[in-house]
Amino acid sequence: MRIQRIKLSEEGMNRFFGSLEARIMDIVWKHEEVTIKDVQSLLDDDLSFNTVMTVMNRLYEKGHLRKSITGKGRARSTCFQPVQTKEQFIQEQTRIVTEGLVQEYGHLIVNQLVDAVKQADPQLMCLLEARLDEWKRGRS
Repeated sequence: MRIQRIKLSEEGMNRFFGSLEARIMDIVWKHEEVTIKDVQSLLDDDLSFNTVMTVMNRLYEKGHLRKSITGKGRARSTCFQPVQTKEQFIQEQTRIVTEGLVQEYGHLIVNQLVDAVKQADPQLMCLLEARLDEWKRGRS
Protein backbone atom coordinates (compact mmCIF):
# COMPACT_ATOMS: atom_id res chain seq x y z
CA MET A 1 0.00 0.00 0.00
CA ARG A 2 1.34 3.36 -0.94
CA ILE A 3 1.25 6.24 1.54
CA GLN A 4 -0.05 9.31 -0.28
CA ARG A 5 1.92 11.92 1.68
CA ILE A 6 5.18 11.64 3.54
CA LYS A 7 5.83 14.41 6.04
CA LEU A 8 9.58 15.02 5.93
CA SER A 9 9.50 17.40 8.90
CA GLU A 10 8.08 14.67 11.18
CA GLU A 11 9.84 11.73 12.80
CA GLY A 12 9.09 8.02 13.08
CA MET A 13 5.65 6.80 12.10
CA ASN A 14 4.38 10.40 12.14
CA ARG A 15 6.06 10.74 8.73
CA PHE A 16 3.45 8.34 7.33
CA PHE A 17 0.44 8.82 9.61
CA GLY A 18 -1.23 11.56 11.60
CA SER A 19 -0.09 11.58 15.22
CA LEU A 20 -3.18 9.75 16.55
CA GLU A 21 -3.10 7.30 13.64
CA ALA A 22 0.56 6.54 14.41
CA ARG A 23 -0.18 5.92 18.09
CA ILE A 24 -3.10 3.65 17.22
CA MET A 25 -1.02 1.72 14.67
CA ASP A 26 1.71 1.20 17.28
CA ILE A 27 -0.89 -0.26 19.65
CA VAL A 28 -2.35 -2.53 16.96
CA TRP A 29 1.12 -3.69 15.88
CA LYS A 30 2.04 -4.44 19.49
CA HIS A 31 -1.16 -6.34 20.36
CA GLU A 32 -1.90 -7.85 16.90
CA GLU A 33 -5.68 -7.92 17.49
CA VAL A 34 -7.62 -5.26 19.36
CA THR A 35 -11.06 -3.76 19.76
CA ILE A 36 -11.78 -0.05 19.69
CA LYS A 37 -12.33 -0.21 23.45
CA ASP A 38 -8.91 -1.87 23.91
CA VAL A 39 -7.20 0.90 21.96
CA GLN A 40 -9.15 3.62 23.76
CA SER A 41 -8.04 2.24 27.14
CA LEU A 42 -4.39 1.96 26.02
CA LEU A 43 -4.19 5.56 24.78
CA ASP A 44 -3.10 7.97 27.48
CA ASP A 45 -5.59 10.64 26.43
CA ASP A 46 -9.21 11.05 27.36
CA LEU A 47 -10.30 10.41 23.79
CA SER A 48 -13.89 9.46 23.18
CA PHE A 49 -14.84 6.04 21.87
CA ASN A 50 -16.22 7.72 18.73
CA THR A 51 -12.91 9.50 18.02
CA VAL A 52 -10.93 6.27 18.31
CA MET A 53 -13.55 4.41 16.24
CA THR A 54 -13.42 7.05 13.49
CA VAL A 55 -9.62 6.93 13.24
CA MET A 56 -9.53 3.12 13.28
CA ASN A 57 -12.20 2.92 10.59
CA ARG A 58 -10.19 5.39 8.47
CA LEU A 59 -7.09 3.23 8.91
CA TYR A 60 -9.22 0.28 7.79
CA GLU A 61 -10.50 2.22 4.75
CA LYS A 62 -6.90 3.19 3.85
CA GLY A 63 -5.96 -0.50 3.89
CA HIS A 64 -3.76 -0.53 7.02
CA LEU A 65 -6.13 -2.55 9.21
CA ARG A 66 -8.28 -5.64 8.74
CA LYS A 67 -11.63 -5.75 10.51
CA SER A 68 -13.69 -8.70 11.69
CA ILE A 69 -17.07 -8.61 13.40
CA THR A 70 -18.25 -11.36 15.71
CA GLY A 71 -21.50 -11.86 17.59
CA LYS A 72 -24.84 -10.08 17.26
CA GLY A 73 -26.68 -7.33 19.06
CA ARG A 74 -25.11 -6.32 22.38
CA ALA A 75 -22.64 -9.20 22.12
CA ARG A 76 -21.31 -7.83 18.83
CA SER A 77 -17.61 -7.07 18.81
CA THR A 78 -15.35 -5.57 16.14
CA CYS A 79 -11.71 -6.62 16.16
CA PHE A 80 -8.94 -5.00 14.17
CA GLN A 81 -5.67 -6.56 13.02
CA PRO A 82 -2.78 -4.98 11.14
CA VAL A 83 -2.54 -5.85 7.45
CA GLN A 84 1.28 -5.86 7.75
CA THR A 85 3.72 -6.06 10.61
CA LYS A 86 5.45 -2.81 11.50
CA GLU A 87 8.66 -4.12 9.95
CA GLN A 88 6.87 -5.04 6.70
CA PHE A 89 5.26 -1.60 6.58
CA ILE A 90 8.59 0.20 7.10
CA GLN A 91 10.34 -2.02 4.56
CA GLU A 92 7.64 -1.38 1.95
CA GLN A 93 7.53 2.38 2.49
CA THR A 94 11.32 2.80 2.41
CA ARG A 95 11.44 0.70 -0.78
CA ILE A 96 8.77 2.83 -2.45
CA VAL A 97 10.50 6.10 -1.45
CA THR A 98 13.94 4.85 -2.48
CA GLU A 99 12.77 3.53 -5.85
CA GLY A 100 11.00 6.81 -6.58
CA LEU A 101 14.06 8.89 -5.70
CA VAL A 102 16.39 6.67 -7.73
CA GLN A 103 14.08 6.80 -10.76
CA GLU A 104 13.80 10.58 -10.61
CA TYR A 105 17.22 11.64 -9.37
CA GLY A 106 19.56 8.68 -10.02
CA HIS A 107 23.15 9.81 -9.42
CA LEU A 108 22.10 12.57 -6.99
CA ILE A 109 20.43 10.10 -4.63
CA VAL A 110 23.45 7.77 -4.75
CA ASN A 111 25.80 10.61 -3.78
CA GLN A 112 23.45 11.84 -1.04
CA LEU A 113 22.98 8.32 0.29
CA VAL A 114 26.72 7.70 0.59
CA ASP A 115 27.21 11.07 2.35
CA ALA A 116 24.30 10.43 4.71
CA VAL A 117 25.52 6.90 5.53
CA LYS A 118 29.05 8.14 6.28
CA GLN A 119 27.70 10.81 8.65
CA ALA A 120 25.16 8.57 10.38
CA ASP A 121 27.17 5.47 11.22
CA PRO A 122 30.40 4.00 9.82
CA GLN A 123 28.93 0.50 10.25
CA LEU A 124 26.25 1.41 7.73
CA MET A 125 28.99 2.09 5.19
CA CYS A 126 30.30 -1.44 5.79
CA LEU A 127 26.78 -2.78 5.20
CA LEU A 128 26.49 -0.74 1.99
CA GLU A 129 29.87 -2.04 0.77
CA ALA A 130 28.86 -5.63 1.58
CA ARG A 131 25.59 -5.26 -0.34
CA LEU A 132 27.46 -3.79 -3.34
CA ASP A 133 29.97 -6.67 -3.24
CA GLU A 134 27.08 -9.14 -3.07
CA TRP A 135 25.45 -7.44 -6.07
CA LYS A 136 28.71 -7.52 -8.04
CA ARG A 137 29.20 -11.24 -7.37
CA GLY A 138 25.66 -11.91 -8.55
CA ARG A 139 26.31 -10.13 -11.84
CA SER A 140 29.40 -12.21 -12.70
